[in-house]
Amino acid sequence: QVQLVESGGGLVQAGGSLRLSCAASGDTFSRYVMGWFRQAPGKEREFVAAISRSDGSTYYADSAKGRFTISRDNAKNTVTLQMNNLKPEATDVYYCAAAKSYYSARYYYTDTDYDSWGQGTQVTVSS
Repeated sequence: QVQLVESGGGLVQAGGSLRLSCAASGDTFSRYVMGWFRQAPGKEREFVAAISRSDGSTYYADSAKGRFTISRDNAKNTVTLQMNNLKPEATDVYYCAAAKSYYSARYYYTDTDYDSWGQGTQVTVSS
């Protein structure tokens, strides 16, 4: 198992940027596909982005393309989500997730595919 802790959320004006970070521990980080999801109260988790174990392949939800960038540093056991040009509809709790797999990030867009989750970090975008 891998333990995940998110950070970097907060309040930002529309059009601004935030950089979310997720620190992993307890297992070999490079064995996992990493993803970011969002969830509003009473709603299902929604896919945002995923990144493959080592080759840098990424996969994004349509709403994230062109504005969000997922990256990872296997030497530091971290994955990040750079969020630019934020809009009020991006307001949500964002979760880091890990899936132990050899396969590409493009196959990991469903929450049930992931094994471990962080505690979440709140992102609020004001208009």
